[in-house]
This record gives sequence, structure tokens and C-alpha cells, in this order.
Amino acid sequence: MTTVQSPPAPPTAIRPRVVARTSLYAVLVANVAVVTVFFAQAGTASNALIVIGRLLGLYGALVMAFQLLLVARLPWLDRRIGMDRLTSWHRWTGFALLWTLLGHLVFIAFGYAQGTDTGPVGEVVDLAETTEGILRALVAFALILVIGATSARYARRRLAYETWHFIHLYTYVAVVLAFTHQVAVGTTFTASPAATTYWYALWGVALGSVALGRLVLPLWRNWRHQFRVSAVVPESDTVVSIYITGRDLDRLPAQAGQFFLWRFLTKDRWWQANPFSLSAAPDGTRLRLTAKTAGAGTAALRHLKVGTRVFAEGPYGAFTTLHRRKPESLLIAGGVGVTPIRALLEDLEGHAVVVYRVATDRDAVLYDELTELAHTKGAQLHLVTGPPVPDKLAPRELALLVPDIADRDVFLCGPPPMMNAVLRTLGDLGVPKQQIHFERFSLAAAG
Repeated sequence: MTTVQSPPAPPTAIRPRVVARTSLYAVLVANVAVVTVFFAQAGTASNALIVIGRLLGLYGALVMAFQLLLVARLPWLDRRIGMDRLTSWHRWTGFALLWTLLGHLVFIAFGYAQGTDTGPVGEVVDLAETTEGILRALVAFALILVIGATSARYARRRLAYETWHFIHLYTYVAVVLAFTHQVAVGTTFTASPAATTYWYALWGVALGSVALGRLVLPLWRNWRHQFRVSAVVPESDTVVSIYITGRDLDRLPAQAGQFFLWRFLTKDRWWQANPFSLSAAPDGTRLRLTAKTAGAGTAALRHLKVGTRVFAEGPYGAFTTLHRRKPESLLIAGGVGVTPIRALLEDLEGHAVVVYRVATDRDAVLYDELTELAHTKGAQLHLVTGPPVPDKLAPRELALLVPDIADRDVFLCGPPPMMNAVLRTLGDLGVPKQQIHFERFSLAAAG
């Protein structure tokens, strides 16, 4: 199969990322309007605190459904926005959900406590004991508090990915509990047949999206393609390439620059999922990933046996030629971040300049391949070596390497400190943001 290459979008065309982002905003705003209308039609209580609390509860339910859509890994959204940005939005809307539901609880508690001697806490306890659905809501809120706490940067850095991911699975328990609470006590939910239909449809679409993107599509693709390890090739003392074969790979919608979550089904690794980019453009017969063996888990990749079954989730990511704006490109790689860059170079049309930043020549993984590929494609390849300080990709140095940098698409992948420094450099050199393409790969994205 010949890799399909995407020509640059016309300068006047609306960018795919803008279309997807605008669509998400439009969906959210439209649903906020619908929820507000149904709330007004259902009538309001005489107590202003209870009115505010109920409205916050409805908005909280809407945000929770939107959260599910962000992490559903739907291909249309993922290819246009990218899992890293969707995950970042999920994190921030998660905090919005936390504060919205906290407001719902506080306003309801103080509203019902007015005119009583029990106080807000006592009123919540009484409601939990006497009103169906309240206890379920309190349990759901407690779960969201725990999930929110583990999402804080301090906690996230200290938790193993598997622990963090397991805790986040309780999100679905919280969703079910919140929905049953809404069915039991939500006056807006039962105010009219239209409102009831709307809420069932909203939750159905949200949960259906998760089921489709996180369960149905991965199971279907793995059943269809039957991925297996076909070769394990050491590239250096710390880097290994793994070749994957399977059935009908020409029908797998993978593109250069994308990544998969790979599970190698051995007795000691089947439960671990690692995000690795494709290090060669898909050719319809096999896939290749190249990984740095940084820890015990990835070091075991060297010892995978040919024939090992693989469960692959993906392809994911918006780091592809879909978002090109210019006919010529600049590809900047740092360390093992060269893997998607090498695949993109194979896929790109037009003149390309490749800048590969490493500490020493020994760290230049896949450099021989890059050299041969650059020669074949007529691209320029610059190997930049040395310590991080002084920065050899500072504005002056990068402008000398690529004088027409502002007229090129820039694809960037590497360690976070290097990426942050290069992004500042690109801004200083006046490269338009719509011409800068990057994706931050991390295990958090797999959650």
C-alpha cells in the first residue's frame, strides 16, 4: 500500500482543528441553552438558594457528560485536536465539574436548612436518610473529590500510572450514581416528555461515545488485524525497534506521526499500556515502533519473542500532515522524539529541512535511516549536538539553519524542556502559530 500524503491546505481553508474545536464549543453552548430553557419551564422554587443549587446541579450533569465526550477517543476529534489537548481540556473541565457540584451541594444544603434548626450538614444527613437518590449523589461526589485530588499535579507525579488509571475508572461509577440521582429527584428531568427525552439522549450519546471509542473500536480492530510481533531490532544500547504485522493492515487508518497504546500480551506485560509513536510511515504490511528502554518495563521490550500477540489501541494523535498549511516543512526532533519525525519525513511532500538535536552523536537514533531518507527525498538534514546550555536552537542559530523558517510548517517532537525552548524560539522568529504542529506524549494521555 502506498501511504496517502495530504497536500497542504489552501491558506484560506478553515483548519481541521478549528472546525473540531468550534464544533465542540457549539455543542456545549447549545446544550447549556437547552438545559436552561428546560429548567425555566419546570418552574422554580421560592428559595433562591435552592434555585441556584438545582441549576448548578444541571450544569454539573452537563459538564460530566461533556467530560465523557472528551475522553471517548473518537477518531474524528482525535485526528483533528489530538489526545494531548483533549486530555488537557478534560483535566480543566474536571475541575470545573468539581466546583459546580460543590456549589450544587452547598446551595442546596443551605437552602433547605433555612428555617430549620438542623443546619446545612444536618439537613444533608436528613435528606440522605429520607429522600431517594441523595445518598447515591453524595457517594458520586465523594468519588469525584478523590479523582480530582489524584489529578492534581502534585499527586499525579507521585502515583504510578496504573494506580492513577485504576482510580479514574471510578469516574464511570460516579456517572451512573449521578444519573440515577437525577432520575430520582430531578424535577427538570421529569418536567416534560421533551426534557426526559433530552436527558436520556444526552447521557446515551456521552456513554455511547465512550463505549464506541474506548471499547468497541479497539476490540474490533484487534480482532480484525490480529497484531503480532514480527521482529525485534536493537538500534542502540538503550533503543529498540519492534515490528508489528497482522491481517489487512492496509485497511488500518494509521498515518505517519500517530501513536498507539501498545500492550504486549506476555504474562508479565499484558496489563501495561505504553504510548509509542510509529517510527516509519505505515506501508500496509507492517507497523514499526521505536522505544527508548528507560525503565524495567520498557527494557523488557528487548526480550519480546517473535509471534507475541499485541493489543494495540489507536491510532491516535493529530501530529500528522492533515494540518499542513505550507508546501515546505521544517521538522525538529530531540532525542527519541525523532520517531514520529522520521515517519513524517517519509510521508511529507515538498522540500523539508530536518534538525535533529541530541547530546552526542551516539544518541542520534535512526540517524542512518534519516540520512538515507533525506537523500532520497531531497531534504536537508542537520545534526545538532552538545549540552542543553548554550541553546543551539536559539533564535539566531535556528534562523541561520533555516532562513525561510516563517514560510514553513514546523513539526516538533522531543523532551518537554527542549520543546518549550523551541516553541519560544519559533515565537521569537515570527512563525505563525497555525504553522506549528506538536503533540506532547505522556502516559496521562492514556487515561
